Amino acid sequence: MKLFTAILLLLPGMLQAQKKQKRFQGMYLQWGYNKEWYSKSNIHFKMANGDRFTLHSAKAHDKPDYDAIIKEPAQVSVPQYNYRIGFYLNPTRTKSIELNFDHIKYVVTDGQKVQVTGTINGITADGDSILTAENFLHLEHTDGGNLLHINYVQQNTVLKTRSGKRPLVNLLWKVGAGINIPRTDFTWKGDRLNNKFHVAGYNISAEAGARLYAAPKFFFEFTGKSGYVKYLNALANTSSSTGNRVRHGFGYLELIATIGYDIRF
Repeated sequence: MKLFTAILLLLPGMLQAQKKQKRFQGMYLQWGYNKEWYSKSNIHFKMANGDRFTLHSAKAHDKPDYDAIIKEPAQVSVPQYNYRIGFYLNPTRTKSIELNFDHIKYVVTDGQKVQVTGTINGITADGDSILTAENFLHLEHTDGGNLLHINYVQQNTVLKTRSGKRPLVNLLWKVGAGINIPRTDFTWKGDRLNNKFHVAGYNISAEAGARLYAAPKFFFEFTGKSGYVKYLNALANTSSSTGNRVRHGFGYLELIATIGYDIRF
């Protein structure tokens, strides 16, 4: 949210620069919300005390928190949200480069049985365990998973107004890659700490859907997205230890709905 605000503050200067350089043919802003499904993953823990162990094929789910807007309408950034800032590359505005931020929430499901291998408390482990915050561990990237990346966007108009002057429906697809900036919530045997934001890995994705123009400049966009996320060094510190790290990768499917506004230069 802070990054989005900072970019908005810089927009006047950016717009003026683009008018002079004529590199872009316009831009757009979007805001919306998402729903995710995640693949299983092998989650590797490297603890400060020298222990290393792996949870095999761990299941996870998202945490949409849509009801937060109903309870507190001003808290628009509590649910899983998305924003995009795009710059059109051609006069017909069918090609663009887009800064894309997905605030996803990834929660390792409590109560599941997983195979655990490695070393815990200096003892070799190789067996099944039930994941609970009180007796073992709980892990989530819920403040959040935070995927920041750059997309190339291609649009094709399939329906125009009767006059043919502007689009009503565009089909679009996107491909992109970028970095992960998570804030990981980790509980180890009842000891919990929500860590700091930091760059912890990378992501790649592909997306497709439709953009519906309700007015000349206002539009709604509905897309499906799939990709791969790799966390290389997510922080998993607790108040009793420092230097714990988490590494894992997973695939995801995401449904996104946003509202947007075109700005023409």
